Amino acid sequence: MAATDTRDRILDALQRILLRKGAGAVTLESVAAEAGVSKGGLLYHFRSKQAMLQGLTLRLDEEAEAEFAQAAQDGVDVVRYFLETSLPGSDEEMALYWSVIAALRSAEGLNEDGAQVLANVFGRWSTVLTDYVGDPVLAETIRLVGDGLYLSALSGLPHPDPDLLQKVFDRLLSQVAEAREECGS
Repeated sequence: MAATDTRDRILDALQRILLRKGAGAVTLESVAAEAGVSKGGLLYHFRSKQAMLQGLTLRLDEEAEAEFAQAAQDGVDVVRYFLETSLPGSDEEMALYWSVIAALRSAEGLNEDGAQVLANVFGRWSTVLTDYVGDPVLAETIRLVGDGLYLSALSGLPHPDPDLLQKVFDRLLSQVAEAREECGS
C-alpha cells in the first residue's frame, strides 16, 4: 500500500472520529484503530496528534487551492463561482471542514501554523473577490454571504428558499457588474 494511501486513511479516520465523537476522543490509538494501522504505522506518518490535525488542515488547503485555480480560469465569473461553491457540494466536503472546525474548538486545537493555514484559506477569498469586483465593500459583502451560507450548511441549519437565494445571487451579481463597469474591468 502506498504511503499516501495510508496517510489518507489516517486522515479519513481522524475526520470520522472528530465528527462522531468530538475532539476529546482523538488519540493516536483511536485514530490508528479506526484507520486499521498500527500505532507505529500512524507515527511513521504523523509524529503527534497535533501533526495529524495539521495534516487535516493541509488537506483543506489543497482542496481550497484547487478551488482558487478553478476560479482563476479565463471566463469564470469569480463571484458566481464563489457563491455557488459556498453551498457544500458533498457530505465529504462538509465533513472535512466540520472536522477542522471541531479540531480548532478543542482545548488542544491546531497549532499556530494550522490556524494560519485556515486563516489564509478563508482570507484569500477576500483578496480574490476584491481583485475581481474592484469594490472592497461589495467584495466583503459577497464573502460574508458565502461564508454564512457555508457555515449554515455545516451546522445543519435549513437551506434558504432556492428562489430567494437565486434573487440574492442575482442582486449581488448585478451590483458586481455595475462595479466592474465603473472600474473599467
